[in-house]
Amino acid sequence: MQLLDAPLAIVDLETTGANASWDRITEIAVIGIDGGEISGEWSTLVDPQTAIPPAIQALTGISNDMVAGAPTFAGLARELYERLAGRVVVAHNARFDYGFLRQAFEREGIRYAARTLCTVKLSRRLYPGHARHNLDSLIARHGLRCRARHRALGDADAVWQFLRVAAAEHGAAALAETARLVTRQPSLPAHTGLAA
Repeated sequence: MQLLDAPLAIVDLETTGANASWDRITEIAVIGIDGGEISGEWSTLVDPQTAIPPAIQALTGISNDMVAGAPTFAGLARELYERLAGRVVVAHNARFDYGFLRQAFEREGIRYAARTLCTVKLSRRLYPGHARHNLDSLIARHGLRCRARHRALGDADAVWQFLRVAAAEHGAAALAETARLVTRQPSLPAHTGLAA
């Protein structure tokens, strides 16, 4: 099966900071990909139940007032789990997004594990002649359109565009093989499911 034919969940999170142990999620987007096509888009603000630092508010445009009436992670955890179940999680800097997801699910008593594909690592392998592989660099280099930078759905959509550009430039088979090399296997069994 080629990468773009596998069930994918392109995920992007906005958070109150960079440490998954004590920082919290403020926005989540999931773009479902089935058979190489978008099968659904879902995004929501999340009440982090803590203050968003001013520097993060300035970066993302997500204010404390915006998340005040949003669901908490606890309130949407089961729905999110179902949206991600059985899918390869694709994210730019997947270690960051996956780490936050794992920690947030764990706080709710849910054990979550998934195969992950990091598009930073994918870009480094496919485009080794370039020094920078952050999302801003990919957007500029590949002419991607980002509806809203540093917002979850805008960034997730840019990641999906990057995958399609990479498939067009390198071929689906080469993209799938490169993805296989950088895909991270879950550290828990894939069918662990919800904790008791």
